[in-house]
Amino acid sequence: MTVIDDYLAEYSGPHREHMDALRAIITRLAPDATEALSWGMPTWKLNGNLIHVAAAKHHVGLHPGADGVALVREELAERGFSFSKGTIQLPVDRPIPVDLVERLVTFRVAQQEAKA
Repeated sequence: MTVIDDYLAEYSGPHREHMDALRAIITRLAPDATEALSWGMPTWKLNGNLIHVAAAKHHVGLHPGADGVALVREELAERGFSFSKGTIQLPVDRPIPVDLVERLVTFRVAQQEAKA
């Protein structure tokens, strides 16, 4: 088991489903990224931190950094998702916006690969 498996084992229901879905998207679009635990959160690393995911009481936080949030800021607002400078809240009672997450991950992979 990996450290992310250990983290995910602490959750069930919609929190776990959201985190499993996010993990699947991230690993599909960033196959060279490594999994780690950073700041107590599941983290994917690719030439540094790629993206973090963390469970909260009513949502799963997706942490793509400020540039990632800026990329989809208007669409997040239009769809009624809460966000801040570097974090997006994905409520566990709503479907994950897969298209936005895929764009974010693809964008972040390109950013991180440019650092290599």
